[in-house]
Amino acid sequence: MTLEAHRRGTHEGYHDVTPAAAEASTESTGTSAPPGRGGTFAALSVRNFRIYSTGQLFANTGVWVQNIALDWLTLELTHSPAAVGIAMALQFLPILLLGMVGGMVADRYPKRNILIVTQLCSASVAATLAVLTLSGQITVGAIYVLAVVGGLVVALDNPTRQSFVGEVVPPQHVRNAIALNSAVFQSTRLVGPALSSLLIGTVGTGWAFAVNALLYLGPTITLATMRTDELRPTPALPRARGQLRSALRYVADRPHVGWTIALVGVFGTFGLNFPVVLTAMASETFSAGAGLYGAFNIVLAVGSITGALLAGSRTNTRLRTILVLAAAFGAAQALAAFAPNLGTFIAVLVVMGVTNLAFQAIANSSVQLWVDPEFRGRVMGLYVLVFMGGTPIGGPIIGWITEHAGARTGMAVCGLVPLAVALAMIGVLALQPVRARRREAVLAG
Repeated sequence: MTLEAHRRGTHEGYHDVTPAAAEASTESTGTSAPPGRGGTFAALSVRNFRIYSTGQLFANTGVWVQNIALDWLTLELTHSPAAVGIAMALQFLPILLLGMVGGMVADRYPKRNILIVTQLCSASVAATLAVLTLSGQITVGAIYVLAVVGGLVVALDNPTRQSFVGEVVPPQHVRNAIALNSAVFQSTRLVGPALSSLLIGTVGTGWAFAVNALLYLGPTITLATMRTDELRPTPALPRARGQLRSALRYVADRPHVGWTIALVGVFGTFGLNFPVVLTAMASETFSAGAGLYGAFNIVLAVGSITGALLAGSRTNTRLRTILVLAAAFGAAQALAAFAPNLGTFIAVLVVMGVTNLAFQAIANSSVQLWVDPEFRGRVMGLYVLVFMGGTPIGGPIIGWITEHAGARTGMAVCGLVPLAVALAMIGVLALQPVRARRREAVLAG
């Protein structure tokens, strides 16, 4: 990357960063970014992406089936929202410890092969949960252990999956592909919770875990059948000392990337504790069961699909747009916490879904487009680390608040913290031009 390209990338992170500008560093890879083609579904013109997305439909449906079943099973065994928070935290603890290591592995080895292995490992975890639950031997301790094992798989799978999108589609489609992936994930949220609630109510949670294990066959098969000659693999990163430190320095030299990742960390730590607060809102505030909790997830999905598609139709990004979306999500969640009735609560959940996924999709795609391909795996490892690795901190905190101060208070905290941080960042950005003019005046005087 030339000095001029570096300066332009840093400047545009605070103002208007387009995919073409974000790919200005392609001098280092010897390639050029072709002109972008707009459209909400542009990435679906790529055959490999269509195959990949089909596999994700199966995998993500299974994830929602298992998440609902595991949250509810933990609550049934313990009658404690804090225990649900601990189980959620343990799933993400390995990411906090090993997130960047997973990203480094993704930079070193073929990403498609890594993902095939992680799908098989995730299926094994689900199958183990099914056997223990169906045999009546499931305990909270077993749930905690398997949560850690599943987290180890995710610590490798997630940064690999995030950076793999850049190998499946050309650069001009990366933003759209990430947004469509989010839309696929959220569309399965319409089916997964309903299917999980049906299974829990009819045959029990054990069969929900078994269904998830079977659904992992979908992404395994589709990954294996992708046309490898049409992929755009990043050259393998050779082993060398200091590769994680170099990625941290790379982010530190690009404030727009660092600010976005920092906000994503706050968002993941405090804003997205849905298993804790929504189970408590369903059972305590509205005196209902697993069916209403599943319905809450379906309502969030309706808004989330809309937010993801809106994000996918954008061709440029301002850092301020990311900050405003984060603030809007925080405000919506705080308002939902104090909704006077179920109808109002559900209406605000839709707004939460729209702002949540618009923020996530735009922040994710922007970071990927702002960094050079050879750093993408490690930077996304850091992204995943702060986004998901903060849950071991936020999950127990929100669980404790929810258990001792009530579901509404716990949910309010989940909204107010991201709102406050986003507003603070917006204020700092607003002051930057003033500070710049003052420095110029001092130098001129």
